[in-house]
Amino acid sequence: MSNTFMRVDEVAEELGVSKPYAYKLVQKLNEELKRKNYITISGRVSKQYFQERIYGLRAGKERSE
Repeated sequence: MSNTFMRVDEVAEELGVSKPYAYKLVQKLNEELKRKNYITISGRVSKQYFQERIYGLRAGKERSE
């Protein structure tokens, strides 16, 4: 079963960055979601929103490789 949220550790590993930098990215993405009136969880980010913002993916579309 796939998790809906990514933790800071997963973000750091996915992007190959340090945990402190990944935490800053998660905070930034969560701030964007809060401005759109979504509920957020500290230290976690929606996997769907992460993929949209980082890779430009949209729901229902997959990357072509």
